[in-house]
Amino acid sequence: MFKLYSAIWRASAGRQIVLIILSIAIAGLAAVPLEFQRDIINHLTADDVSTDRLIYLGTGMMSVILLSLALKWLLGYRAGTLGEDIIRLIRQRLLLRSADLHDAGETVRKGTMTTAISAEAEELGKFAGGAFSDPIVQIGTLISVIGYISATQPGLGMIALSMIVPQIIIVLISQRKVNVFVAERVRILRASTDSLTTEDIDAVARDVEAMFDDIYNTRRKMFLWKLSAKFLLSVINGAGTVGVLMLGGYLVLNGKTDVGTVVAATSGLGRIQGPTAFLIAFYRQVSANRIKYELMLELFGPNPERYRYLKGRN
Repeated sequence: MFKLYSAIWRASAGRQIVLIILSIAIAGLAAVPLEFQRDIINHLTADDVSTDRLIYLGTGMMSVILLSLALKWLLGYRAGTLGEDIIRLIRQRLLLRSADLHDAGETVRKGTMTTAISAEAEELGKFAGGAFSDPIVQIGTLISVIGYISATQPGLGMIALSMIVPQIIIVLISQRKVNVFVAERVRILRASTDSLTTEDIDAVARDVEAMFDDIYNTRRKMFLWKLSAKFLLSVINGAGTVGVLMLGGYLVLNGKTDVGTVVAATSGLGRIQGPTAFLIAFYRQVSANRIKYELMLELFGPNPERYRYLKGRN
């Protein structure tokens, strides 16, 4: 993983710093709407209800939401264009490698190069665009929201935090197995496209068809692991929501908290489920792209340093 992130940083350090700053700002705003929501609900149940106060709180909440959305738009645009630059950079390096092999009289694996330039470069480049900013936004959001819930009601905050730990364990176990299938699938796909570039297609058709069956079986095993893990994660999320409602309801009935806090905590629980799911998917994406990056380095032969003079645009 370090090699992959090191390569991304070398190619785009300046632009990654801008994305990191935007990510921190977005994460910092994550819990602010929850506080406005809590104040609005508690104000509606108070004795001195004021329309002016309600309008003030509603305007403040909407302003924070609009600011957060604007920052997310800017972050998405800059991350997307950076990803496209990285895709172009990878394709330039692979094209140069193919030309060098041809000039040296060595065999160029056309099927493998075609797959790498078209599909694998696309996946790695898109990942590179948000490699730093995406996890910072989501981790920052988790810290911001869980911190807010814990500050308003520690018991509810503990439930929110307890939902994350078992999900991390489940993902680490399942993804380790999925990574094996990812590498196997890439190798089989490259071998099949190499075979399809031969002159006599009929001679290799049976072997290629068998490779397609192997790809199918590999993907089927991946689905079993991924969907089983997803099922367990959904059970944990459902149990967490019920737990917050039950504990929150008990505290309200006994006068130990207010309705606004419970509603804000429930909304916050929904807010952390999104980042948690994203981080799980992101971890899987990192694992898969690490393997693809290592497989792509194999295409550059024993001296990949030769192709590092093509710098990304910072």
